[in-house]
Amino acid sequence: MSTDATKLEAEGDIAADFLEGLLDIADLDGDIDMDVDGDRAAVSIVGGDLKHLVGGEGRVLDALQELTRLAVYRETGERSRLMLDIAGYRAGRREVLREEASGAVAAVRDGAERIELSPMSAFERKIVHDVVAEAGLRSESEGAEPRRFVVVLPAGA
Repeated sequence: MSTDATKLEAEGDIAADFLEGLLDIADLDGDIDMDVDGDRAAVSIVGGDLKHLVGGEGRVLDALQELTRLAVYRETGERSRLMLDIAGYRAGRREVLREEASGAVAAVRDGAERIELSPMSAFERKIVHDVVAEAGLRSESEGAEPRRFVVVLPAGA
């Protein structure tokens, strides 16, 4: 196993310990799954009724992810890019965004010069940029947080 994979697994272990403590304090049921997804540790909490830990538009989930990253930083002294998913929210959101990006790609291929998508988080914009790049088109992020959005453009634009 590479040093990077070992490091990411250690981040996942630290995150899992932190999240288990949080679930215990809040008296919530949930199982924690850990994985390595590319160059990131990926931790998921599944089971039980966890929708309130996701919050509207994933805002509580985003906050918990940042707290978890801080817990990892406290232990390792290094910034983590760990991804947290709760109740499959991010996985479901990823699929919705891929479909939305595919629709924008189709519109540009059908002659649209520019398709602007709704504002989204950096995580969500990355998914859209990846789909657009795979399709051989261009995309750019425009606007300022929290209203930053992706624009899909023809390849030569």
